[in-house]
Amino acid sequence: MLDFAHIRTWIFDLDNTLYPPEANLFAQIETRMTDWVMRVTGVDRARADHLRSDYWARYGTTLAGLMAEHDVDPAPYLHDVHDIDFGHLERDETLASRIHALPGRRIVFTNGSAPYARNVLAARGLGAAFDAVYGVEHADFRPKPERAAFDAVLARDGTDPTSAAMFEDMARNLIAPHEMGMRTVHVAPAAEPAPHIHHHTADLSDFLSRLGN
Repeated sequence: MLDFAHIRTWIFDLDNTLYPPEANLFAQIETRMTDWVMRVTGVDRARADHLRSDYWARYGTTLAGLMAEHDVDPAPYLHDVHDIDFGHLERDETLASRIHALPGRRIVFTNGSAPYARNVLAARGLGAAFDAVYGVEHADFRPKPERAAFDAVLARDGTDPTSAAMFEDMARNLIAPHEMGMRTVHVAPAAEPAPHIHHHTADLSDFLSRLGN
């Protein structure tokens, strides 16, 4: 773990990174996103679901696609799609203590909204482990994987990317951090070998426990 000796800022994605994919919060969120696409475009649910996925693939998030192609106001959208049930998320005191033990600054950067992120962190018992929480609104609604999104959030936080590490479940969202000089960790059930991925783990808590060894 000498790869992390120089790290002073630890940046964590939220969804499927700070809670297990099995929690499947996106099943609720995607339903609400599709509802928005239906209202905005007037198409049926099947077509709206296709557009939702297409916007995500082409623009980074469904919101970015709706803003670019339909001039959607992001504020009510973000409030509505993240108004979901967090009751089945389990607290993880072990993960909280391991994040809190990391030396330096610890932040969350998500393509969701900051209020949504705080709700997730509260349900997981992780809120006190972080120094700051940044949502897509803090990146001027530019989503990961855009380099501009990372530039905006790191500038706002005052973070030097060459002394930062990024933990993320989406491999494509680690391309820009790698180019910026960050240490990258892919948190996912299966590894995706790529030059922009320095480390992979299927168990974030276990990986963090080994950083102190």
